[in-house]
Amino acid sequence: MTERSEDPLYTILRSKRETTRLQILVEIAEHQPAVRQQEIAEKLGVTPQAVSEYIRELADDGMVTAHGRGRYDVTRSGIEWVLNHAEVLEAYARHIRRDIIHQVSTWTAIATQNVKTGDEVGVYMKDGFLYAGKEPRSAMGHAVMDAEIGLDVGVSRLNGIIDHTEGTVHVCKVPRVQRGGSRNVNRVQLSAVIRDAGIVGAVGLEAYISLVTMGRKPDLFFGAREGVIEAAFHGIEAVIVIVDEEFTDFLKRLEGVGLSYTIHDLTVP
Repeated sequence: MTERSEDPLYTILRSKRETTRLQILVEIAEHQPAVRQQEIAEKLGVTPQAVSEYIRELADDGMVTAHGRGRYDVTRSGIEWVLNHAEVLEAYARHIRRDIIHQVSTWTAIATQNVKTGDEVGVYMKDGFLYAGKEPRSAMGHAVMDAEIGLDVGVSRLNGIIDHTEGTVHVCKVPRVQRGGSRNVNRVQLSAVIRDAGIVGAVGLEAYISLVTMGRKPDLFFGAREGVIEAAFHGIEAVIVIVDEEFTDFLKRLEGVGLSYTIHDLTVP
């Protein structure tokens, strides 16, 4: 077994000096060869003199090479040292997320049957909501309280994977009022898109009016972007009717969160 004094995890978490050395090496690697010690000092909350001393030590240890005033490179040895400690910290964070927080966290679900404290329950998602019942599921946990059918119940010690498929976001582009607004929307196509939607949002009054005049008031208007994204994450097929000026930015948002989407241009030629 590794002694605590030789354990990289123990060293990097307990030693302010080693933590600072790691941070400075990372900063040098990011900005090499032109390194501004003043900027590193401000970022790390230490003095420029301290940064200079740390860099001198790192050079003496063979982790940094100097090429004149203010010009440094991280050596192969320095990169290996950074990677070793980064891997240790990553493993520790993974341990916290998967083994520690996972065990102490409590999930809230809707009871599908009467359950008692300590009962083993199967947890699954349906129509965007989390449910817990006594039937075996791919994810199993234990009830932390008594709950009657239909009430909220806390579930802890969750093991397995909750059966879940993310929904698709149908992005329907409509023109702004300067380009005809709701008057230039393909209503037949819009009707087909929203027919089986679990949730419908609208961005822009033109989008709102397009839906209302078809007898379909949107579920979301204020906060529609985030609401639609959250619904899709919970497995709900979502539609967002959005004015063309907001269209591109919303697609970038979907790309950023990794949701699948389909585009529908509803502008009448």
